[in-house]
Amino acid sequence: MIPKIVRPGLSLLLLAALSGCNTVTMNAAGDIARQQADLIKVSVWLMLIIIIPVMILTIVFAWKYRKSANARYEPDWDHSTKLELVIWGAPLLIIIALGLITWISTHKLDPYRPLDRLDENRPIPAGTKVLDVQVVSLDWKWLFIYPDLGIATVNELVAPVDTPIRFKLSSSTVMNAFYIPTLAGMIYTMPGMETSLHAVVNKAGDYKGQSSNFSGDGFSHMKFAFKGTSQADFDAWVAKVKASGNTLGRNDYLALEKPSEKEPVKYYGTVQPQLFMSIVNRCVAEGAVCMNHQMAQDMHRVRNDIAMRQLPEDAKRQVAKADAKAEVCETPTNSVKK
Repeated sequence: MIPKIVRPGLSLLLLAALSGCNTVTMNAAGDIARQQADLIKVSVWLMLIIIIPVMILTIVFAWKYRKSANARYEPDWDHSTKLELVIWGAPLLIIIALGLITWISTHKLDPYRPLDRLDENRPIPAGTKVLDVQVVSLDWKWLFIYPDLGIATVNELVAPVDTPIRFKLSSSTVMNAFYIPTLAGMIYTMPGMETSLHAVVNKAGDYKGQSSNFSGDGFSHMKFAFKGTSQADFDAWVAKVKASGNTLGRNDYLALEKPSEKEPVKYYGTVQPQLFMSIVNRCVAEGAVCMNHQMAQDMHRVRNDIAMRQLPEDAKRQVAKADAKAEVCETPTNSVKK
């Protein structure tokens, strides 16, 4: 049993310990994450406009109408226009304000929307090149492909400061979620689909990224390093990755795709072109039919079927004859086969 005189001291000690916590979400190094943190702060302050008066009035009423206070007793009182205006008007105005802020921020912070600024004081300079990064969530690790640089890494993401980043994301197996608290909000990754995220880091440093959606046994270890660097340091890092000599081809990806936990950082100096699109379309394995090609063929067949049904009977018979003739093919020796 803790003595009563000690309890306040323990509370102060706990607060002192918490004061040293690094609340990275509320002190982000990226402009998008900072705007999201500001949205949280504004929402909390608006809600406190109601919460704080309610808490104070609860204490005031309890004290004013205590048993020994001899407060005025009015059993026939049932209405006050002024009180009704306050009770309903204040929450209504707050809801309107929150709705307006939500509508604006939903469009402004849309992850698919390209950036229009580096931070609140600097627009993106004309001619600034966007850094493209293709992200694949694997079991249980992260693959990052830099298509314009021809390199790839596992469990390490590096980007230069004040450079817009355009992420294209997908998954190899199950649904997952890509999240770097200091950079931007989380975005889902799904097999056979491509999602997008735009962000920028404004402060150099070593940060952490993680999966924020349970995906199996190795989920808790599905973390990666994110580094914001100067342009010179980024160029040196790219040269280091290219010097690794490793190649990420189809067979290499299929081997990497196999489930593993606590995967160390890996570098690939060269990457097979269009590998990410093969991953998205589920056709990395040799001989597999890509989803986009299959869907295009299905759409073409459906359109032909619809057009066929709309033709007159005579035209249908002519088309059927033409299809029958199309089954005849010529060999290089001009012999005919059915």
